[in-house]
Amino acid sequence: MIRATVEDKNRIVDILSNAFDDNKSVNYIIPQNAKRKERIRKLMAYSFDVCYLMGDVFLSDDKKACALILLPDKKTISLRSILLDVKLAFLVIGFRNVKKAMKREASINKIHPQGPVYYLWFIGVDCYEQGKGIGSKLLTAVIEKGLQQKRTICLETSSIRNLPWYEKHGFTIYKELDFGYRLSCLKRD
Repeated sequence: MIRATVEDKNRIVDILSNAFDDNKSVNYIIPQNAKRKERIRKLMAYSFDVCYLMGDVFLSDDKKACALILLPDKKTISLRSILLDVKLAFLVIGFRNVKKAMKREASINKIHPQGPVYYLWFIGVDCYEQGKGIGSKLLTAVIEKGLQQKRTICLETSSIRNLPWYEKHGFTIYKELDFGYRLSCLKRD
């Protein structure tokens, strides 16, 4: 696993945009119109920027998979973070969905485990490389990094088919939320 640089941003946005194109949680906050795919790309670019500033961004050694980690206790309010959030609201979510997105995020944040958290916001593998163990290798490295920092690793998934994969890596469901789709909240201590 390697730490991503700003030069890797487009590669990471490509991987995540394709991997999360049909994701229920992502599409819940993105207006379902002709600009949907463009908005998903902007969401992934925003997520990269936030994690690059207040967390970690990793690529697999072959750059075919990536992971975005947010460290909630390191989150700060700055002019840059405010501009990123404004850009997210108007160019990604759309004004009509801001309240819905904020309510969902508040529900998720309220149930996060106590203490330092290593929040795996996104993990994705190039669509043509899935099923080859690249994602598992990256997830294992991410877990090791989080445990080294003595943080609880947590994530959410709306993809039921991903649950066995996360469970195989030691994650357990600690809460399920209903937003018109099931969002499983997982953690690994």
